[in-house]
Amino acid sequence: MILALQVAVAALLLAPADTTVAVRDSADAGPRVIDARLGPTAADDTTPHRRPRAVEVSDAYALRLRIHHYASYAMIPLFTAQAIAGNQMYQSGSDDPAWAKSLHGIGAAGLGALFTVNTVTGVWNLWESRGVSEGRTARLVHSVFMLASDAGFAYAGIKLGPDAHNSFSKRQEHRRVAYISMGSALAGYATMLVANR
Repeated sequence: MILALQVAVAALLLAPADTTVAVRDSADAGPRVIDARLGPTAADDTTPHRRPRAVEVSDAYALRLRIHHYASYAMIPLFTAQAIAGNQMYQSGSDDPAWAKSLHGIGAAGLGALFTVNTVTGVWNLWESRGVSEGRTARLVHSVFMLASDAGFAYAGIKLGPDAHNSFSKRQEHRRVAYISMGSALAGYATMLVANR
């Protein structure tokens, strides 16, 4: 009974607005339906429909986006190398193994270059696509996470890095800030992976 009622309501809702039911012959038994109009007719609907605003982005936008995507693939391997070398240096104290010290320095330079490239291309594209409403929330959330990790990495490398060689408390703080920054960057990375599905 409920299913039949739902089907009838759906049929009425999906019928064209100016449907007219044919008049039955007087010989037929039962009620007669002369006119059944649903909703306003085409003449009654005079509200103009607004077209979506077209937003153009430059050809350079696509190039910057491609650079941003490909550069971001280096992030997780660089994080892994930094974690391995950094943990070795953290555990060894002031007697850092040469391989860990050089790998950590190369990884830090790589992360600095990667985050510089991705920050420039990402912020530039964010600004250029400011009029595009589709996916705006994901882009803004991604940007906040990545800019926070930029600030964290800069603080960990520039301010805490030199002092981490001499002070265990600074070494702990350097490690903590670096891992928090990695987590923020991975959250931003995951935001765009989910949003682009």
